[in-house]
Amino acid sequence: MMTTNLRRVVVTGAGTISALGNDWASVSHALQHHRSAVKQMPAWEEIAGLNCLLGAPLDFVTPAHFRRRQLRSMGRLAQMAVSATENALTEAGLLKDPLLKSGRAGVAYGSATGSIDATLEFVSIFREQSTADLSTTSYLRMMNHTAAVNIGLHFGLSGRLLTTSTACTAASQAIGFAYEAILSGAQDIMVAGGTEELTEAHSAVFDTLLATSKRTAQTPSPFDVQRDGLVLGEGASTLILEEREHAIARGANILAEVVGFATNSDGAHLTAPKTETQAQCLSMALTSAQLEPQDIGYVCAHGTGTAQGDISESQATESVLGKVAISSLKGHFGHTLGACGGIEAWATINMLGEQNFAPTLNLFEPDPDCAELDYIVADHRPIATEYAMSNNFAFGGINTSLIFRRHN
Repeated sequence: MMTTNLRRVVVTGAGTISALGNDWASVSHALQHHRSAVKQMPAWEEIAGLNCLLGAPLDFVTPAHFRRRQLRSMGRLAQMAVSATENALTEAGLLKDPLLKSGRAGVAYGSATGSIDATLEFVSIFREQSTADLSTTSYLRMMNHTAAVNIGLHFGLSGRLLTTSTACTAASQAIGFAYEAILSGAQDIMVAGGTEELTEAHSAVFDTLLATSKRTAQTPSPFDVQRDGLVLGEGASTLILEEREHAIARGANILAEVVGFATNSDGAHLTAPKTETQAQCLSMALTSAQLEPQDIGYVCAHGTGTAQGDISESQATESVLGKVAISSLKGHFGHTLGACGGIEAWATINMLGEQNFAPTLNLFEPDPDCAELDYIVADHRPIATEYAMSNNFAFGGINTSLIFRRHN
């Protein structure tokens, strides 16, 4: 086995299920044409007290070859995760490879919650004093590690299994922990990412916190002076991380290299972000990657379109990286919660490979209270850079930063 300080981690496959498409060609086309997946949700109008009537749903169809026995333990979010993972393993050339069952391949995957439909099956215990709605798979679909477990079972992964349930940092933490598992020598291959389904319950959580957009068009609008909140979406994204020499030895196609990761927590407030610890996270990621601030040519921002979040994130970013080029993809996909760190990392890798970066949709006039960053607006921008950073920040004061290197 190679010594720890010589190990490097690369991405050899990726799969995404999103409201803008399930492959980079489709998503790139949507980004180039300023398309948003955000739409009116008419069914939500029947819910008294729900103010945000927008969402970014996707038309997910369960793959026909998924067996009924397997589907019994999978809610919608787990099905999306397994489907995205199947696509990622196929691209990596690892689907059905004996390596997956060698003990040297594991999974790190996250979501904010399990499937809501399964959670509702437990409600009858309290409302009707009955267990009639429960089945032997209710908990398996509801549990927070349902995606990670179902991925492991579906593909026979017998290495370590890690799960993250850290809201908006679930996927990026999972990718980071997978990176560390390979870097340390504990694993050679890791399936990593995140997933989330969209329901009115998810929107209501942020609605009660006054964090959702009430507009009906051109929203969410991260960093814009007129922004009024976030809009939720859904999806799943999986990256296949692999030790570099292992990938080269089997002739794998390398998409990018993961060179840095950091995560920390504010330890201060459940919902109000703390600029200082966010900045520390970005600085630690740079240290992890052994890079200087000027090495980062682009930042994929968390950029949810909330007042506090955008201001804090922008100030943290400027304090560490200066006036770096930056954009948020939330205007296109909506905020996909536990999936966003995976979808945004995947998009960052592809944009880095093409050296062409998408703008922030619906950003017309940056809020003067946000830091003076180099906001990418209106059109894609060509940037010749070797490194890009993708950041996410979650309720509970959880911060993550990933740094990718372009593969030449």
